[in-house]
Amino acid sequence: MLLDCVLGWLRRVPVRWLPLFAMVAMSLTCTAQPQRQGGAQGFDNFIRRDGDVLKDGDRVFRFLSFNIPNLHYVEDDMRFDCRMPFRLPDQFEIDDALGTIAQMGGQVVRTYTLSLKKPGDSADQPRYILGLGQFNEDAFATLDRVIAAAHRHRIRLILPFVDQWSWWGGTAELAGFRGKKADEVWTDPQLIQDFKDIITFVLNRVNTVTGIRYRDDKAILAWETGNELRSPPEWVRQIAAHIKSLDRNHLVLDGTQREVLLQSSLDDPNIDFVTTHHYEKDPRAMIAHVCESAKMAKGKKPYFLGEFGFLTTDALCAVMDAVVEENLAGALLWSLRYRSREGGFYWHHEPHGGDHFKAYHWPGFAIGEKYDERRLMRLVRERAFVIQGLTLPPLPKPAPPRLLSVTEGGQMSWQGSAGAECYDVQRAEASQGPWTTVGTGVCEAQVQYRSPFADESLRPGRRYFYRVVARNTAGASEPSNVVGPIRVTHRTLVDELWNDSRIFLKEGKPAFAENEARKFKEDCHRLAGAAKSAVIYYAPGGIRVVRAFLFTQSDRQAVRILFSEDGRTFESVEAAVSSTGVQGDDAYGSWKAQLCSASPGATGGDYVKIEFLAEAQLSRVEVDHGRVD
Repeated sequence: MLLDCVLGWLRRVPVRWLPLFAMVAMSLTCTAQPQRQGGAQGFDNFIRRDGDVLKDGDRVFRFLSFNIPNLHYVEDDMRFDCRMPFRLPDQFEIDDALGTIAQMGGQVVRTYTLSLKKPGDSADQPRYILGLGQFNEDAFATLDRVIAAAHRHRIRLILPFVDQWSWWGGTAELAGFRGKKADEVWTDPQLIQDFKDIITFVLNRVNTVTGIRYRDDKAILAWETGNELRSPPEWVRQIAAHIKSLDRNHLVLDGTQREVLLQSSLDDPNIDFVTTHHYEKDPRAMIAHVCESAKMAKGKKPYFLGEFGFLTTDALCAVMDAVVEENLAGALLWSLRYRSREGGFYWHHEPHGGDHFKAYHWPGFAIGEKYDERRLMRLVRERAFVIQGLTLPPLPKPAPPRLLSVTEGGQMSWQGSAGAECYDVQRAEASQGPWTTVGTGVCEAQVQYRSPFADESLRPGRRYFYRVVARNTAGASEPSNVVGPIRVTHRTLVDELWNDSRIFLKEGKPAFAENEARKFKEDCHRLAGAAKSAVIYYAPGGIRVVRAFLFTQSDRQAVRILFSEDGRTFESVEAAVSSTGVQGDDAYGSWKAQLCSASPGATGGDYVKIEFLAEAQLSRVEVDHGRVD
């Protein structure tokens, strides 16, 4: 804009001055270019420590937000036919995560650690650290994009280095690179140097998006020595001193696992900022520990809750209120998951939450009513602005979603919008309309990793165009892109097994299940059946194909598929069967995902029976039916 003004003025100045002003214009062009390429930092200041408070310039900096453990490394790609749950997030996913936090007033996100290669990793397993001095450039380029996006969304990042635990590879794997035991990581001089070498690489990395060294990047709030480490004070002293020797810009956190602060952390001159993690089952105990630590830190160092959660809404609100009243620097709930590039959200069942909690999704949805997700998310947002001393702003309308695909049977998926509560699906027979709403209030969170909507009002043989509109309490978005023309060849009856509303008849005693979702690729609603139990579906107009998605512990086919014209006499047909295990997720006791599909062939009919041959849990049923007009 400034350059345009100068060039316009140049047209009016005397000719003899043009060489001078051309030089000025060239200088402005060179100055402006890095900003257009995303090279300039989005923040004015590094966050600094001033006594026991954090400061952004002259302003006190306080925050209430979330951990987003998979911001830089996805562990929850639980698509039904996907064997590998780990992958690197793309730009849409990163922006959705940080845009969500910005909308909630969060200001800060803490990621999880840098993943380390494990002995049992397959060739397609992505990791950040592959061995001694071996770093995965694709992974770190993803972290580059996370940091660059943090500038755009004005979110600060807390980045822990290495994990205590082996979920993603941690201290045991680091020691294993040298054939040593996990506990030696705290005392062995070579292993300590290996840890320092990782830090040196990270701090000196130049961001491939912004051109800024990590140690000079203002989007980074703090470096954390690790996650929930069992590190002795002498190790912490050495590691913190090493970080400070390379980087005087950023705060340093002691990542030792504590519910009450360590005096050694408060005494260490290279530790700027102290933290505790809290999963006490009694909120009174949690608040007592927070108050005790606040008293220890007062007048010495800023203190915040690095992780807390797995309590009722009222209990969590009491903890957040204690954070505000005790003048803590902030608090980060565990945890938030963002949208997937294929549509819908990533999901993460929390076994340690008593089979009760799942990772939160903004702005909260009916499917999370068991853990009061909608109310909690609203109250977190309110307190996120209170802790900053700001008035709660109104929610913005959602941005337009992006419609990804529509099948010939009317199933569709889209990338949603931050803050959207639901969507309306619209259909037309011409690309410019007129548009008819064929799906109202569709919830993208109701289905895990699959299409959330199928247009069952379509007429096979017709050609249609589709678009989607996002809605929340502030209003409706502009429509999405248009997809079409789609020549539909059939209708698709979809049953996600939330209840028995789509089932025509049940035989035996199949029972609905929603527990231990991690074992079932995060599927929150299933139908469990024993041998000889069955479900029957009625799909008029002639069944073409049936697909039964299920989970089993058996290596054999878990169901058989039978067809009928009258709903009484059924004939079995041979089904195509494919099974998929879950790589690297054995800790949860995952069941195998099995897809059985079959066509009636000459049998024909409007009825299909899915009969259990062994113990299994039915996850989703899709029945393609209807003849072309």
